[in-house]
Amino acid sequence: MGGGESKLTGPDLARGVSAADIKEGTPVLGHANGEAVLIARVGAELFAVVATCTHYGGPLAEGILVGSEVRCPWHHACFDLRSGVAKRAPALNPLACYDVEVRDGMARVGAKHERDPLAPDDATARQGAVREPASVVIVGAGAAGAAATEMLRRQGYTKSITVIDQEPDSPYDRPNLSKDYLAGNAPEEWIPLRPPGFYEEHGVSVVRGRATRIDVAGKKVEREGGAPLAYDALILATGAEPVRLTMPGGDLPHLHYLRSLADSRAIIKAAGSAKRAVVIGASFIGLETAASLRQRNLEVDVVAPESHPLERVMGPELGAFIKSLHEEHGVRFHLEQTVERIERDHVVLKNGEKIPADLVVLGVGVRPRTQLAEAAGLAMDRGVSVNEYLETSVPGIFAAGDIARWPDPHTGARIRVEHWVVAERMGQVAARNVLGLAQKFDYVPFFWSAHYDVSINYVGHAESWDRIDVDGDPAKRDVTVRFVKDGRALAVATIFRDQESLEAEVQMESDSVPAGST
Repeated sequence: MGGGESKLTGPDLARGVSAADIKEGTPVLGHANGEAVLIARVGAELFAVVATCTHYGGPLAEGILVGSEVRCPWHHACFDLRSGVAKRAPALNPLACYDVEVRDGMARVGAKHERDPLAPDDATARQGAVREPASVVIVGAGAAGAAATEMLRRQGYTKSITVIDQEPDSPYDRPNLSKDYLAGNAPEEWIPLRPPGFYEEHGVSVVRGRATRIDVAGKKVEREGGAPLAYDALILATGAEPVRLTMPGGDLPHLHYLRSLADSRAIIKAAGSAKRAVVIGASFIGLETAASLRQRNLEVDVVAPESHPLERVMGPELGAFIKSLHEEHGVRFHLEQTVERIERDHVVLKNGEKIPADLVVLGVGVRPRTQLAEAAGLAMDRGVSVNEYLETSVPGIFAAGDIARWPDPHTGARIRVEHWVVAERMGQVAARNVLGLAQKFDYVPFFWSAHYDVSINYVGHAESWDRIDVDGDPAKRDVTVRFVKDGRALAVATIFRDQESLEAEVQMESDSVPAGST
């Protein structure tokens, strides 16, 4: 976060640049009034926007242009050059735009225009909408729920929106909980997605507590400690919860899980007095936690049953690199091992080895919170089954995020993905379809994982593959890894090859297979 702060380069666009030098597909990075500005051509028109992504401050000039959109190289946020609108997550805020005047062959940037994040995206935001629900209830204020809430207002919906969520701090930036925030590099004020009172200012009611039952026939959501909430349309975004292992010592106070902001705060507090940490599980959360605790100068051991960390997702080449990267920073691995029990000052492995530990973090994955949907009689498929519009088996009830299994046009299979950006984008599409806009969810899955100074970008979805093609060397922090099945790259992972990652995403967007073909 805050990565967009850098020395201003390029021409002073307030003074002007030759309009002929601005070629379609190749934006010009300059500055105006002390701020980095990007100017780009779309056909005969020129547009100028702030040059830093509103998500984490990524340099948009290092991204790519796709039609009238610019995509951020870091985490694949996408903005409309004409309006500055954030077209897809993870960015939620729009870019500021500038007037552009062309006179005597020179293009000059003029007045700057900013917009409210939840202002209707444009005058035709609701064009084609066929529904105006009397009220919308959203269960969950995580990635999918928060994005759905905001998209409803951005589409010009003015009626009642109620969000039900158990956590007192939601919505917040969950990916940071295992990354910079846990490492001590991001202050707490970076974590909330919105300032206090933001939702209230935009006419959204946030109800704290647990939803206990969906009355499908009566179109009501029952909840703890309050009257049922009536809905005309319902979005389920209940997310996931950590897998909890049952073992001797599993209730000791120095054992922690990491899913919520409260969990991250508790680990940070414990790390203040701890010296030795054991992380159980070599998942993305587990390894990011290990990296963050090393940056807090704790000794860290990782215990996992795999022969290489993340091998099932990233393959052996990247798995071996990730292991070596952590070892370079002092992490000790105990692979092909499980924990037998946890004691007050150590953990005991199945092979009898004892590892000293005054802090234990369990990160073996998550499971979707589907109980509410299942009890309501919605169709299930190792998650909540939805169609291409994210609607469940009950009309008017949509599901988004970690709980939803949808027909993916890029693999031809029904998939469920537990990643922040995917959940946000699903929430945005579900909101549009609540309003009857009939948008298919056909986005290519994307996630990133940060380990020390190395970030891995991953586009696509590959549960299995015939071969792995490696271009470059992960040890040199310069590599593209393609996961190929039946001659098609189902997923691409990159390290410091941001443009290749974006280009792979664009390629996959145009590449689909018939449903049910895999």
